[in-house]
Amino acid sequence: MQIKILDVGQLQTNCYVVTDENSLKCAVIDPGAESSTILNYIEETGLTVAAIFITHGHFDHIGALGMLEKETEAPVFIHAADAAEVEKIANVRTYKDGDKISVGALTFEVIETPGHTPGGVCLKVQDALFTGDTLFRDSCGRTDMPGGDMDTLLRSLRKLYNLSGDYEVYPGHDIHSTLNWERQQNYYMKYATEVFRD
Repeated sequence: MQIKILDVGQLQTNCYVVTDENSLKCAVIDPGAESSTILNYIEETGLTVAAIFITHGHFDHIGALGMLEKETEAPVFIHAADAAEVEKIANVRTYKDGDKISVGALTFEVIETPGHTPGGVCLKVQDALFTGDTLFRDSCGRTDMPGGDMDTLLRSLRKLYNLSGDYEVYPGHDIHSTLNWERQQNYYMKYATEVFRD
């Protein structure tokens, strides 16, 4: 598995291109802006886009989606609770907690993590966890925008805390981390485990 990080747009969104190196099939996660940057990388490396995954429907994570879907004709996956944000996109499918989607030999598992938005998800594949704007290094997503809810986000952070094993954490913005680091150092994640024990 190869993970390419493309820093796109004014809000410096992490767009990820995750590739099965044997088949050269890839998934694009959160094409937030700069469609030409994303498409140029795909063309230069000879990749075939098998899926486009959206962790949540905010503009800085879907800004290049229209052009990317048009050029690649790849299916777009988003949670139903955020699907209204991509209603103009032709090839949209919804996914939910526990769904597994294959891209070549890679299998992406969907983890529902609402709170930043109602339809927020994380995506787990091998030892990587793509957390969108749910979990950042030493922080978490904001909840002061429409659809945000702090209690819901804390429950989602606890859900991630309780995953078995360690993962490389690839967030929607800023630098990557590990799940063990966040379990030990992230105030919000530790607080979530103290407040919600059910």
